[in-house]
Amino acid sequence: MSTPFENAIKQLEKAAQVINLDNKVFQLLKTPDRILQVKVPVKMDDDSLKIFEGYRVQHNNWAGPYKGGLRYYPTVDLDEVKALAFWMTIKCAVAGIPMGGGKGGVTVNPKELSEGELERLSREFGKALAPNIGPKVDVPAPDVYTNSKIMSWVKESFVEYQKNIIKENGFELTEKQEKEFDAVITGKAIDEGGSLGRDRATAMGGFYILQQMVETRLISSLQPTIAIQGFGNAGMTMAELCAEAGYKVVAVSDSKGAIYNSEGLDIKKVVEQKKSTGQIQEIEGGKEITNSELLELEVHVLVPAALENVITKDNADNVKAKFIIELANGPVTPEADEILAKNSIKSVPDVLANAGGVTVSYFEWQQNLDNSSWTEEEVLAKLKEVIIPAWKETLQIHQEKQIDLRTAAFVRALERLKRLCYTINT
Repeated sequence: MSTPFENAIKQLEKAAQVINLDNKVFQLLKTPDRILQVKVPVKMDDDSLKIFEGYRVQHNNWAGPYKGGLRYYPTVDLDEVKALAFWMTIKCAVAGIPMGGGKGGVTVNPKELSEGELERLSREFGKALAPNIGPKVDVPAPDVYTNSKIMSWVKESFVEYQKNIIKENGFELTEKQEKEFDAVITGKAIDEGGSLGRDRATAMGGFYILQQMVETRLISSLQPTIAIQGFGNAGMTMAELCAEAGYKVVAVSDSKGAIYNSEGLDIKKVVEQKKSTGQIQEIEGGKEITNSELLELEVHVLVPAALENVITKDNADNVKAKFIIELANGPVTPEADEILAKNSIKSVPDVLANAGGVTVSYFEWQQNLDNSSWTEEEVLAKLKEVIIPAWKETLQIHQEKQIDLRTAAFVRALERLKRLCYTINT
C-alpha cells in the first residue's frame, strides 16, 4: 500500500493534469517549505528521562500563515505529517480562507502518560516549536488525542519564549502584544480566547453540504438513510444534526463496534449512552454489527468520521452507499477512489467535507487579532457562507469537466494556489 504522502502526491498529479498546471507551481506544491524534526526530552514520573520524536511540517504559506493541528499518536511519522500538511494547504485553498497548510505531532501514546508527563511533554514540544510559530507565521491547533488544555501548555511555552526575546532586547511585553499572542493557537477554551461554534464546526460543514445535496435533489430522498463510522466529536455531532433534520441515521459505530436499525436509531438515546458509559453497544433498538459491515450497508450516505484508509481496494467494491461524505481525514485510498467512481459512487472529499473545522479555526484567529467575539449564530452563518459556495463550485467543476469530486475540489484549490503563486513571484 502507498504511504500517505505518496497518496497525496498522486491526488496532486491527477488534478494538475486536468488543468495543465505549470511545472513550477507543481514542483513547489510537491515539496514542503520547511520540515522541523525535534527531540522532545521529558522527565518521567519515575525520574527517568525519555526522548520523544516531534515534527512540524510547514507546507505552503502563499495564502497566509501555516495552519494545522498537532497530534499525539504512536504512529506519527514524518511521511504522515507531510501528507497532512499538504492536505491542509489544499483544504484552506478549497475553502478560500487566507491560510496555508501545516501539521505537526509527537510519536507518543498519550494514554500511557500521567497528567504531569503529558504537561511536561507539551511544554517541551511548545519550546521546540516556539521559534518557528506565531500569529502571523504558523498557527497550530488540536488534532488527534490533543485538546484545548494541551494547546494552552504549548501556547504558554511560546509566550514565555517571546517574553524572553523581548526582555533581551530591553523591552517589556505590552498588553497589546500579549493579547495578539492568543492568536498563535486555535481550538482554545472559550475563556482563553476560543471561538463559539468550534466544537461543532467540522460536522456542521459536512452537514451543510448534505443539506444542499438533499435540497437540490442530488440525493433523491428527502429523508435519506445515513450510516456514520466513528462516534467522536465529529461523528456524534453529525448524527445529532441529521436526526434533528429528520434524516434517518440507521447505523453508527465507535472503536468497539457498530449498531444498526433499518428504521433509524434513536440518536438522543445513543448519545446519552455514549456519554454515560463510553460505548454505544447493547442499546435497545440497535442490532450489533461490525465496523466493516457498517461500511457496506445499503444507505444513501456513508459518513466515515474516524480513521484514515478505511475504504480500500479490498472493500470498495462492497460499498453500497450512493454518496460518501468524508468527515475523517483520508478515509478513502486512491485505489478505492477508482473503484467507487467505476461504481458511480460519489465521494465528497475530506478537503471539502471537513473544512468546517479549519474555517472556524480561521474565524477564531481573526477574532483574536481583532480583539472581537462573535456569537455562535454569527460563526455558523459565516461558516455557511464559506462552505456552500465552495461546494457549489466544486460540484460545477465535477459536472463540467466530468471528473470525480475529489479531483474537482483539488482543481478548485490549485486554480487559487496558482494565482497566488504568480502574484507572489511577479
